[in-house]
Amino acid sequence: MAKAEPKPSTPKVRTTYISTIISTSLVLFLLGLLAMMLINANALSNYVKENIGFSMYLSDDFSPQQLAALQKSLEARPYTNRLEYTSKEDAAKLMEEDLGEDFVEFLGYNPLTASLDLYLKADYAVPDSISQIEAELNRSPIVKEVVVQKDLISEVNENVNKIGLILFVFSILLLIVVIALINNTIRLAIYSKRFLIKTMQLVGATSGFIRRPFVTRGILNGVISSFIAIALLLGVMYSVQQNLPEFIELQNFNVYLVLFALVVLMGILISWLSTALAVRKFLRVQSGDLY
Repeated sequence: MAKAEPKPSTPKVRTTYISTIISTSLVLFLLGLLAMMLINANALSNYVKENIGFSMYLSDDFSPQQLAALQKSLEARPYTNRLEYTSKEDAAKLMEEDLGEDFVEFLGYNPLTASLDLYLKADYAVPDSISQIEAELNRSPIVKEVVVQKDLISEVNENVNKIGLILFVFSILLLIVVIALINNTIRLAIYSKRFLIKTMQLVGATSGFIRRPFVTRGILNGVISSFIAIALLLGVMYSVQQNLPEFIELQNFNVYLVLFALVVLMGILISWLSTALAVRKFLRVQSGDLY
């Protein structure tokens, strides 16, 4: 018996293949889009956290050596993301730009102090770490005052946790729906070939021989569907980048490579399992039940 894969013989069957690919592509696209939202929510959260930090107002009598020693010490700390030093003169210029007049000339002296802003790494922007870091900074002899927006950081962490939980629950629900939709779509496609399956079985073909071409076609459909879904995801990324150029700065493209690989893997696995189970079902159906 020649091992020839059953081929579509009517426009109806070809339409079934196309509709299966389109349906699978759309549900994989929705799942990938939700994953992208999760990735970017985490990236945005880290971006916000790393732009909230400590402002250390320095005493008036510190020496350049003391400032250099403090900066070197902080740069060696694991929680430090970056440091920004503002001298008294620079602070006065910034204030003058905001007020629109030279207040130093009006007062006759510069009342502002030099400051050193410490921005934390996202992992350390939590209440416990912030309290410990604040206590450590206050021990420096040249630091007069430490200011940190604790309420803002707590609010950011709270909102991030809420959003993360909502997206996680929604992801689980969507994953279940995606699997069900792909499975039902493939079952309908196999249903249109139930007579062909039964005919091959009646002429003596083994279950493995009958199942093989359908599973191969299912895997191919899964690959095609996943590539279409990835193309749609890339289109979304391009559109967002065009409207929000700064969006590209937050991206970790290695994560997206993993995401695209998972989309392909999911498309293959779900299509393979759904096709194999659907064919197995019709192999067990009696001829009279096919109608």
